[in-house]
Amino acid sequence: MEAHSETLAEEDLMAITGYVIPSRQIAWLDQNGWKYVLTRARRPVVGRVYARMKLAGVKPSSENVAAEAWTLDLSRVG
Repeated sequence: MEAHSETLAEEDLMAITGYVIPSRQIAWLDQNGWKYVLTRARRPVVGRVYARMKLAGVKPSSENVAAEAWTLDLSRVG
């Protein structure tokens, strides 16, 4: 099983935005209301969970992005 980074890879950003050049990616992200941070090299960084929610049409918020970790509750199993 392949482990993914918490942020999108450059190839992912290229596929989503349709642009290779970081300044064009930034313009696309701004135009489409995406949140991102810039690296020192001025490349956009987008979180993987955030991107999945945006692509699914879910408006990301602090409530639905930071879901609590769940634990298995066997207390009612008899």
